[in-house]
Amino acid sequence: MNYIAHINIMPHKALLDPQGKAVTQSMTNIGLPQISNVRIGKHITLQIKAASVALATTAADDACKKLLCNQIMEEYSITITEE
Repeated sequence: MNYIAHINIMPHKALLDPQGKAVTQSMTNIGLPQISNVRIGKHITLQIKAASVALATTAADDACKKLLCNQIMEEYSITITEE
């Protein structure tokens, strides 16, 4: 079966996010002062062939741990959908 893994990677909340901070400061300049605490991360999609959702989730988790995410600075979440 074919699955799509939707992976969101964000910096840990305790770490400074320079891109997010710059965007937050720019919100006031463009007339949106009500927006604050912007955090910027990555969204990655993977196509996975697996026998079950559990196996697809395991494959996506392995990809995150081994390549896609720097776990010292980032955290990730995975959502699996059928293709």
